[in-house]
Amino acid sequence: MKDTITKITLPTPYAVGDVNVYLLKGDALTLVDVGPLTEEAWERLNAQIGEAGYGLEDIDQVVLTHHHPDHAGMVERFAPSVEIIGHPYNRHWLHRDSDFLDAYGTFFFNLARESGVDEEILSKITSFEHLLILMGNRPLDRCVEEGEELPGLPGWTIIGTPGHAQSHLSFYREEDGTLIAGDHILAHISPNPLIEPLFTGGGRPKPMLQYNESLDKLTNVPVSVAYTGHGEDVRDVQGLIVRRKRKQEERAASVQTMIQARPMTAFEICKRLFPAVYKKELGLTLSETIGQLDYLEASDRIKVEKQDGVYYYFS
Repeated sequence: MKDTITKITLPTPYAVGDVNVYLLKGDALTLVDVGPLTEEAWERLNAQIGEAGYGLEDIDQVVLTHHHPDHAGMVERFAPSVEIIGHPYNRHWLHRDSDFLDAYGTFFFNLARESGVDEEILSKITSFEHLLILMGNRPLDRCVEEGEELPGLPGWTIIGTPGHAQSHLSFYREEDGTLIAGDHILAHISPNPLIEPLFTGGGRPKPMLQYNESLDKLTNVPVSVAYTGHGEDVRDVQGLIVRRKRKQEERAASVQTMIQARPMTAFEICKRLFPAVYKKELGLTLSETIGQLDYLEASDRIKVEKQDGVYYYFS
């Protein structure tokens, strides 16, 4: 018998809007993602779990698609007996210390400086702790990775889908082609591949390339329905992948056109792409811009050189 899947929609204060979390009844009553750390989301979660015929005390485990606050924020609100399960990268975010905060701040400051961000803006990059206000602080209890079966949910396998987040996992039930996709597959918007530190050395990741590879990974997976982290379900996953990759190519081509006249920094391009919001949303917009540049460089359509500590891109 297939596990019962109940969609629960919770409010967030973010521009993306409501977040979807999922209640799965298998051998273990499982909540996939939990929503942001707000009282409104907590009350809505309680109410909708009640409507499904359960109470919070019935939850056996929480499984995370990824570590972002709109998906993992309320982990600290669950009883110690509830096991928190996710990709190992979640550990850095769920149980933060001063070393983590310092490392992340240094990583992003250096990324911004190498991208040519103006000194005036650089001087204001002092901390990112304000981004974690709606993020709970609780250790990850169990790590899982691609290829494993989800604990307590026979028939559900884990697919690694990094790109939007380094911790991103999707969950697939082959029996009927059901995919719980988190933010990897969204019906009406493309997920922003966010640049995040690896904490293991080896330079920075290239999340746009990871995201495209994760899309490719699904092209041979027969998905009947994808339950998404935001918005409506997706029935035609293969068609959506084709559209996403076509749009990605269009965006990259527009960036390539920008730098044909002269070499430019990532920040110069970022300001052209996002003139109204780049100051307010520097992390998001710079990640998107660098992602396009990584994509073009990987296909040998542009080159990059470092001069005086800043990367310049040219075609």
